Amino acid sequence: MHHQRRLALVTLSAAMAISAACAKKPEPPAPTPPTTTAAPAVDSTEILRRREQARQDSIQRADAARRARQQQVDDSIARANAAAQQAARDMDAMRATIAQVVNFDFDKAELRADTKAALDQKLPILNANTGVTIRIAGHTDSRGSGEYNLQLGQRRAAAVRDYLTARGVAASRVELVSYGEERPVCQTMDEGCWSQNRRAAFEITGGGDPLRRP
Repeated sequence: MHHQRRLALVTLSAAMAISAACAKKPEPPAPTPPTTTAAPAVDSTEILRRREQARQDSIQRADAARRARQQQVDDSIARANAAAQQAARDMDAMRATIAQVVNFDFDKAELRADTKAALDQKLPILNANTGVTIRIAGHTDSRGSGEYNLQLGQRRAAAVRDYLTARGVAASRVELVSYGEERPVCQTMDEGCWSQNRRAAFEITGGGDPLRRP
């Protein structure tokens, strides 16, 4: 009987120990430290290659910037040259327009329609350049006396002047002269030649450099 009690107490103590052990929560495992990946080693050859590449890139950028600046300079010079050339062409064209002769019918000083049209082309240039002075020379063909032809040439030059002054050109800017038959541009004795000699010619005598465009 006594032996049975001792066995029951031992059994109870063991059961209580097992129950206490089961009731105690297990401790969580310690956290695993993060794994650090080591940077790959870069050898000296790769470092030198990268440095050389960076140097070449810098040189290329500098060259590109230099070429861009030079292109801007070249373009500016080209534009200035083109403008100067255009201005010279315009100047030559305006001088040629002023110098263009006008023609007359035989023994006449009246202005023809084509003569008036040619004078109308001169007017904008002359009115835009009020400092320009001109000389108008009257000419005739070889028919008629020398004295008569001088008078006819004078009438032709005066008719041209009057047309211009009536349209804004000051008379003080216009000089008249007559050469009659003395300065022919053609000497064949036919109408085709005579028609060329019956003319009024123009010369800029002052203020024509430069000419301003109308």
